Amino acid sequence: MLEKATPITEDALAQYRAAYEADPMRRAMTHAFSQSGMNALAFDPVAARAMQFKFSVDIPTMSATNQKSSGRCWLFAATNVLREIIAKEKKLDSFELSQSYLAYWDKFERVNYYLESILDTAHLPADDRTVAYIVETGVFDGGQWDMFVNIVRKYGVVPKDAMPETQQTSATGDLNRFLNLYLRRSTPILRNMVRSGASRGEIEAKKNEILCRASAFLTACYGPAPETFDFEYVDKDKKYHVEKGYTPRSFFEKYIGNRLDDYVSIIHAPTADKPYNHMYTVSYLGNVVGGADVAYLNLDMADLKAAVLAQMKDGEIVWFGSDCGKYGDRTQKIWDDKCFDYELLTGLELEMSKADMLDYHVSQMNHAMVLTGVNLNEAGVPDRWKIENSWGSDGANGGYHIASDSWFDKFVYQAVVHKKYLEKYADVLREKPTVLAPWDPMGSLAD
Repeated sequence: MLEKATPITEDALAQYRAAYEADPMRRAMTHAFSQSGMNALAFDPVAARAMQFKFSVDIPTMSATNQKSSGRCWLFAATNVLREIIAKEKKLDSFELSQSYLAYWDKFERVNYYLESILDTAHLPADDRTVAYIVETGVFDGGQWDMFVNIVRKYGVVPKDAMPETQQTSATGDLNRFLNLYLRRSTPILRNMVRSGASRGEIEAKKNEILCRASAFLTACYGPAPETFDFEYVDKDKKYHVEKGYTPRSFFEKYIGNRLDDYVSIIHAPTADKPYNHMYTVSYLGNVVGGADVAYLNLDMADLKAAVLAQMKDGEIVWFGSDCGKYGDRTQKIWDDKCFDYELLTGLELEMSKADMLDYHVSQMNHAMVLTGVNLNEAGVPDRWKIENSWGSDGANGGYHIASDSWFDKFVYQAVVHKKYLEKYADVLREKPTVLAPWDPMGSLAD
């Protein structure tokens, strides 16, 4: 029971009813809400006029890709960055790397990462918060930039033709459901083996049995990953080419090499527990056992934006993570907090600081995309951004989106830039990261 709690009385109910009756806006909204969605009702067409799809810095890129009914945005955004490197070298109008190939190996590696996390926490009770978080999170589609780097370093990349989509890769709901059901069934088996004093050999044998079954299931869903392939393409001059005998790793080494080693993940997390200009990592966040940890440099927004702008002015697009569920219209491909007047619509006070939104679970990164353009005003300050998304090329702007700079400030949490734009943080980048709890909002996975 709540002590000294105040119940709602009949007098209070009468007061609330009277306040509603006296408010013509609320009564008008009763009619509007009965027939229309709130997002459409809140849209301000006058404010939207500022969202012109024109940019002073506009980096040429290929057609928008489509992750379909899956949470692979982080892989699509990352491969969209890499494909531009390959397409530029081979003079291609269109090209995609296989997101299914990377998702296949990510899923398999993450099964192992999950099992090792379960073994590592087997001494804790089942209702311990860390154990509960690991089990509830399971193995799903979302991920982080450093997790992408771990996968491509170990397994390489292949063109999309070498491992195309299947029904299960494009709509992963059933795949994830059955895989996680199997892993949760396996969880008490492994925990009980540890608690009963089973040998490491016995535990490894059981874990390998689980991995073998998971591998067979994943291969049935994705198809076998290619061990070798030929790279066939037609260039801008309509000339056919074929390069024979690649492995995924040799293809990666030829066209990408060690470039990814030079990139740093920067975040904007203005919460009290994460002072700026320091490195952070998140406990039990990863995919490849033995791979590099997820690591972030936390910067204030001005410094994060300066690094992003510097890279874009040099003609290079930027992988970034944001909360795409706020102040957006998927039909018009707009994200802008000024285009949606939810407070007027609802009569509710809704404005919060970015720090409070993170601390109280209102917002966190949930989607990764690519910044390909920005408009700078007369003072050289950005006012809107061009975004390559992975929701297909239908609709306005060929599937590309536009975001206001104020939306960027509020809802962009992460970007990946070359370390040459972060030279003043060279010493910070070498420091040992502070370890955050698994459920920290900076551990959210883009999907």
